[in-house]
Amino acid sequence: MWKKRKQHMIEEEDQRIPTPRYCPEYRQGLTSQQVQQHSLHGWTNAAIDPPGKTTREIIHDNLFTYFNLIFVILTVLLCIAGSFRELTFLPVIILNTLIGIVQEVRAKKVLDNLTMLNAPHATVVRDGHKSVIDAEELVLDDIVIFNAGNQVCADAEVCAGEVQVNESLLTGESDEITKRKGDKLMSGSFIVSGKCHARLDKVGMDSYISRLTMKAKEMQEGEQSEMIRSLNKLVKCVGIAIIPIGIALFVQAFFFQQEGFQSSITSMVAAVIGMIPEGLYLLASIALAVSSVRLAKKKVLLHDMRCIETLARVNVLCVDKTGTITENTMKVQEVIQVRDYDSSDAETFSMLIGDFTAAMENDNTTIAAMKEYFQISSGKRPISKTGFSSATKYSSVTFEDNVYVLGAPEFVLRENYERYEEEIIGYASKGVRVLVFGIYKGEIDGKALRQGIIPLGYILLANPIRKEAKETFTYFSEQGVEVKVISGDNPVTVSEVAKKAGIANAENYVDASSLKTEEQTRKAVLENTVFGRVTPSQKRQFVQLLKEAGNTVAMTGDGVNDVLALKDADCSIAMASGSDAAVQASQLVLLESNFSCMPQVVMEGRRVVNNIQRSATLFLVKNIFSFLLSLFSVVFMITYPLRPAQISLISLFTIGVPAFFLALEPNKNIIKGHFLTNVFLKALPAALTNVLAVGALVVFGQTFDVNSTDISTAATMLLAIVGFMILYKISAPMNLVRTIVVTVSIAGLIFCSIFLNQLFAITGMSTKCVMLFVVFSIATEPVLRYLTSFLGKLRIYYLRLRGRAEEV
Repeated sequence: MWKKRKQHMIEEEDQRIPTPRYCPEYRQGLTSQQVQQHSLHGWTNAAIDPPGKTTREIIHDNLFTYFNLIFVILTVLLCIAGSFRELTFLPVIILNTLIGIVQEVRAKKVLDNLTMLNAPHATVVRDGHKSVIDAEELVLDDIVIFNAGNQVCADAEVCAGEVQVNESLLTGESDEITKRKGDKLMSGSFIVSGKCHARLDKVGMDSYISRLTMKAKEMQEGEQSEMIRSLNKLVKCVGIAIIPIGIALFVQAFFFQQEGFQSSITSMVAAVIGMIPEGLYLLASIALAVSSVRLAKKKVLLHDMRCIETLARVNVLCVDKTGTITENTMKVQEVIQVRDYDSSDAETFSMLIGDFTAAMENDNTTIAAMKEYFQISSGKRPISKTGFSSATKYSSVTFEDNVYVLGAPEFVLRENYERYEEEIIGYASKGVRVLVFGIYKGEIDGKALRQGIIPLGYILLANPIRKEAKETFTYFSEQGVEVKVISGDNPVTVSEVAKKAGIANAENYVDASSLKTEEQTRKAVLENTVFGRVTPSQKRQFVQLLKEAGNTVAMTGDGVNDVLALKDADCSIAMASGSDAAVQASQLVLLESNFSCMPQVVMEGRRVVNNIQRSATLFLVKNIFSFLLSLFSVVFMITYPLRPAQISLISLFTIGVPAFFLALEPNKNIIKGHFLTNVFLKALPAALTNVLAVGALVVFGQTFDVNSTDISTAATMLLAIVGFMILYKISAPMNLVRTIVVTVSIAGLIFCSIFLNQLFAITGMSTKCVMLFVVFSIATEPVLRYLTSFLGKLRIYYLRLRGRAEEV
């Protein structure tokens, strides 16, 4: 797929026409005529195709599959043999393929519409006016305004202003780089702080973003959920096994047992069809597609459908304080002067902060809250300023008389912190964020301060806790999901906020700046709930350590400093109101930035995985039975007793119809164990019961000289009885929907056996055959019960032996 898109990019590049370059004044930008000229010449910022499949690719991938090829070959063989009645499996295969195409196309349309609504935007200057447009509508030489949190959408050159940039997606390093006039901005990097005007130098396919967004939006090749991996493994094994088994069955029947060509082909086709899980992979795809549509209606955008399952398996959820527990808005609660500061020696304290605030760009929630609170200033003009950095934890403004700094207490007070620690902790324990404002005697270079500031006062800020936070975190606690709060704020403050939000064990907090070694960090991460003063690199380290400990980790984030951790988490969740960086790097985006909808997402994941697991059991019963009975036929030199039409009848009413409806039912159960192991162990007792019953029926039929056609019908009815027993078992506890599904399936099979008996090769049975059928049908129930009990005990013993008793 990537090769096709690369070729498409080359073709588009060939269509470009050389165009004149412009260096517009940054306050004016390009003229409308210049924009139109670049657009007509093909120099737009149109991105490469999104990672989602096109409609043509969806149709191609559903039609041209390995198993569809097998079905075509089987169809041709049956036509050559003249067994046209045995082609009853074809309508089911065609219907399955059509359903898969329709559901996937439908899901694609819904997700494409949401992606369009959530597409990156940019603030551009044209004809002297600012406007916000889609990033793809930008053209070469456009003047774009970049603010904190924006992703650089094309390679550009800074014309005015100063920003700090994170190039982690380009270099892998999370260090922030200051960019001033004349410096280059690389597409794919993110603005951490500051504001600038930049001229686009390379757009569209020429920029790095064309390749980086592919990595940011989609999971790496081969990085799949456990369920998809298990299904792929199953399909691969079956795909390899059916060819030699099919050949062996035909050779044995035609050459050794002297069966006719038609009979040999028919029995071989029946065995192969029984081994193919033709609807299982399709069912999983449909269920995931339906879930993506359901979540889209709840304003949840999936960059990858497979993350639904991953989220349902999560047992550790890492969240940030701001934007997740609290609202994104921030308010100044109180301003307190330090006791040592005498305001009579200078301008009033409030005026000083007003001057500082007026000089800063409104590029984060803290400054926005301060601008709202401190509206009076003396009008002093700054010489220089430094925007807030998550690495250094301060911002500064330099005036002629002094350098003023505002930042996190530990980072700006440095060696003087202990002197004010008790007072600061006292304020932080009330659940507010404490910033220290003071004078710095050194020179600001954008790096960590070399010495502590002279504090003048404290500014106390707070984010209101989301109304639904307590209910949401209570739900996760009840579901056995451990919540870790990872924040850059004071750990005491974060702990207090977490307590108010109802997060369990929120009193266990640690200051991440005190963690020096990896062993200290590992111990802290596993034993504590709240982490304050966390740097971007530490967030990533925390996620990695939690995964190494055997956890399935989900990470929520809305800022640039969350990108690396989001990329490393098993499931990454972003708020749409956050930065472009977080949205691009996440698998799941909450379009209304409402964390309270997370329980619904988790429940949707559980519904999908549990129901597919339940439905997969039905498919695997048939596959295991057909595989074992094929081996039985080859070893004991008997003809495979069933016909393709009979296999189709059993598959339709004991697997296909009930599996489809059961897969769409509500299911909130916690997911335990491994997908393939769970399915295999549930299916094995029924499959073995089928093999024992049908195998014994065939042997006894030969002994008592019962017609093979009668045996074939009796074997079909035996399979139906066991099929409905396992269907009832996995549907328990029964409710109205499940009762209707089981009842309709039984009625459908009886109807087809009586009124469509010739189509499905169902014939009358002799007295001997009826007697054998009655004996073996009575025996199936205790055999199934004892095998289920025995294998269940073996599973419990195995899990306890492996130290996985929680999966019992």
